[in-house]
Amino acid sequence: MGSRYPSHQLSNGLFVSGRPEQPKEKAPTMSSVAMPYTGGDIKKSGELGKMFDIPMDSAKSRKSGPITGAPSRTGSFAGAATHSGSIPNAAGRAGYNVSGPISSGGPGSGSMKKTNSGPLNKHGEPIKKSSGPQSGGATRQNSGPIPPSLPATGLITSGPISSGPLNSSGAPRKLSGSLDSSGSIKMNSASIAQNQAVTTITQEDDYSFRKNFPKPVLWLVILIFVMGFIAGGFILGAVHNPILLIVVLVLFAVIAAIFIWNTCWGRKAITDFISCHPDTDLRTAKSGQFVKVTGVVTCGNVPLESSFRRVPRCVYTSTSLYEYRAWGSKPANPKHRHFTWGLRSLERHVVDFYISDFQSGLRALVKTGSGARVTPFVDDSVVIDIKPENKDLSPEFIRWLGQKSLSSDDRLMRLKEGYIKEGSTVSVMGIVQRNDNVLMIVPPPEPIATGWQWTKCIFPASLEGIILRCEDTSNNDVIPV
Repeated sequence: MGSRYPSHQLSNGLFVSGRPEQPKEKAPTMSSVAMPYTGGDIKKSGELGKMFDIPMDSAKSRKSGPITGAPSRTGSFAGAATHSGSIPNAAGRAGYNVSGPISSGGPGSGSMKKTNSGPLNKHGEPIKKSSGPQSGGATRQNSGPIPPSLPATGLITSGPISSGPLNSSGAPRKLSGSLDSSGSIKMNSASIAQNQAVTTITQEDDYSFRKNFPKPVLWLVILIFVMGFIAGGFILGAVHNPILLIVVLVLFAVIAAIFIWNTCWGRKAITDFISCHPDTDLRTAKSGQFVKVTGVVTCGNVPLESSFRRVPRCVYTSTSLYEYRAWGSKPANPKHRHFTWGLRSLERHVVDFYISDFQSGLRALVKTGSGARVTPFVDDSVVIDIKPENKDLSPEFIRWLGQKSLSSDDRLMRLKEGYIKEGSTVSVMGIVQRNDNVLMIVPPPEPIATGWQWTKCIFPASLEGIILRCEDTSNNDVIPV
């Protein structure tokens, strides 16, 4: 009668309950081959030389003793089989299989034959297979798969072209333009205008009191003075009383003087307003708050280069050419009047950049590129007056005119250039925006009003977009960060 519980018999004849234990597989044993003495020559080091793609020196080999665990041998031979030098891909490497008889030469023995699986070359040696391109005749085997390219994060960093924007596959995007020794990208005016990351600022974007003053108010003032002059002249002719006409003339002179004062000193008053505005601590600034930040500039992934002086790694560049129109000379533009300076050429660009706040030490991204609205107040670093008699003394100016396809007639010209290079100190006014721990300063949705400045007789002004202020720092030594 059989039992319900399983049992088995041991090797000594004893019956025990339970199922027999499954035999355990033996772990593969690793065998090591004694490395020969190299004497400081890496060519004799065997596997170490292969790691650096250095061919082995097989002429000066040493015998390392009998081969253990070798394949089956056929034929009659005397003595132990020996193998000269280090064994390529020795025991423990599964990629090298030796099949067939191996015999060792000796007294009364046959020749030693080694058969390898796979194709052979013309010398009878196995052909090494490798995947991928080869260079210089050496084969390099990479262990493990190649990791994929990192995805695009949108982070703007400074540096050479390899650290620029990435495409959809994560590889660096090819940008048009040459690369100079400092790593900045040299782009001509056509490529800059077509680059979506660059904002082009025109003359209409400049601050002007005449453009900023409300047109209805201006026409109303003109109408009041016209009516006053008519009434004063009528009273003077009718009753010979010049009081009304004198009053109107005095008021007209006062208003005209205020308008001329604001036209001449309005820009200086705005720069003073920016300088007197208190700086904001970015650590306590809330999202959507209007702030003023002063700090050091760091370039983004699209640095600019000034047009005339060729100053690299800039975030803002402005190069303008003016011409003086004398009597009988050609105008620089359709609105150019006689005996005034007229703008003939203007190149002004700005891109996104980083600013390191002096108050908190935080770093913020200023979104002035990609077509953003910007009102710059940047002092000119270069002002050159070119007269017909000294034009030949400035070959750089003649070269620049040729590059811009501008004629160099006998005219009185003035070249102005301003820029903000990496390491300069600037003041930025805009709206704070926090997005996934990224601190940014973006243009405000509404224009910023400066208010009345009664002590200076300055009318209020409206400034649109991000306000950018930088004094002339061309003579200061700055350290890019």
